[in-house]
Amino acid sequence: METANNLRRDIESALRRKDLNQWQRKYLADILARIDRSGDRFSLTDKQWKKVFEVLGDRSNVVPFQTRELPPPRRSSPIYFRPNFLRRRPYRLRWREKRFLVLASVVVVIACVQFIAGSKFDAVSALPQSSKDDFASSKFSVTDGDTIHVEGEINGTRLVGYNAPEVFSPRCAVEKALGDRATARLKELVASGPVELTRVHCACEPGAEGTDRCNYRRSCAVLYAGGRDVSSIMVGEGLAVPFVCGGTKCPPTPRPWCG
Repeated sequence: METANNLRRDIESALRRKDLNQWQRKYLADILARIDRSGDRFSLTDKQWKKVFEVLGDRSNVVPFQTRELPPPRRSSPIYFRPNFLRRRPYRLRWREKRFLVLASVVVVIACVQFIAGSKFDAVSALPQSSKDDFASSKFSVTDGDTIHVEGEINGTRLVGYNAPEVFSPRCAVEKALGDRATARLKELVASGPVELTRVHCACEPGAEGTDRCNYRRSCAVLYAGGRDVSSIMVGEGLAVPFVCGGTKCPPTPRPWCG
């Protein structure tokens, strides 16, 4: 019910704006009427929820999160023909240099193995440290047990590593009740603090992140509360199930709550 009340306040605030067209006003009014009729049983499909955020956010005055643009690649210098007598012989590594390269390679491999073994989210890779710091200081609100909405962004942010029960499109009453509990618990963890939010790459095809072909245009992140990974807390308390994706693809979303 708290989720429905939050959505009601957002829609009532949007309807007071003058920049919405007639169709957008009618769509938001229909959603508001559905909230009034359904009460605790209010739910939306994933597609309807996405459309609500588009109507609320497309005309927002805030600027969505923009990732840092990479500099253009350097152009390689042209290759000129050299006579045989001017060509240099290929460089051969000395024994000491070979030994150094071998040792360096072993160190790098060990470090990678330790990182992968200690990471719970092998489906994503982190952005540069500057992006982490900017995102960690952002303000956000809790949408449901595994989704938040960062202030200044149009679309939501999916917390990776676990899947919580749905509250907007549940398959049964048990899933709805557990979804409300998961949402309340995530809000409790955020309120108790301190929290750290780190953006990570979504497990999508290259170039698809931020589009309709990837996670409903939502970004992905890892959330820590009180120094603990929120995914391990939610799964450990029986409010969610593990959900770990591959590098560019995810398995079917687990939803075991309705049998």
